[in-house]
Amino acid sequence: MDLNLLLFDGFQSLDLFGPLDVLARIPGCVPRSFSLRGGPVKNNAGMQVLTEPSSEVAPGGVLLIPGGMGTRPLSTDAPFLAEVKRLAESSEWCLSVCTGSVLLAASGALDGRRATSNKYSFSWVERFKGPVWQRSARWVVDGKFYTASGVAAGIDMAFGFVEDRLGKETSDAFARRMEYVRNPDPENDPFRV
Repeated sequence: MDLNLLLFDGFQSLDLFGPLDVLARIPGCVPRSFSLRGGPVKNNAGMQVLTEPSSEVAPGGVLLIPGGMGTRPLSTDAPFLAEVKRLAESSEWCLSVCTGSVLLAASGALDGRRATSNKYSFSWVERFKGPVWQRSARWVVDGKFYTASGVAAGIDMAFGFVEDRLGKETSDAFARRMEYVRNPDPENDPFRV
């Protein structure tokens, strides 16, 4: 399974590395980091990640888009949003964490679909029309799209994705190995607005 990570300057560390730690446990998972032009990008903590150009993403696989403050300027960046839409359309599965869903919304990829995002940014998130925003949801599944609430919710979403593909027993086994206490209910959202 190709796991294509779409990165940008200012992405939130846990939005990426939390779900990545879960998804990379899937047998045959091959994670690769991409950005619009390739090269180094810096996360919210200033750590650099080397990426390949997003033009090299093969169709299919899983696309994972983190959120973070870097989504703010990109939410109006037409070339970036066109690439987000192309990648979302060509992926088999598309997962976003936190305000990564805003990038999907601004690209038009979530039009008419249920989605959620970071509850502390929800007044900004709801400005992006197209999705049916869910104000109370830890994560939401609509077709091939999985959208998670804020930051740590991406880990629960990733476990939910694993459970949907490989079963509850496998997902629970991954959580035990990580010593992680799952929230297995996508509607159990203690941060709802």
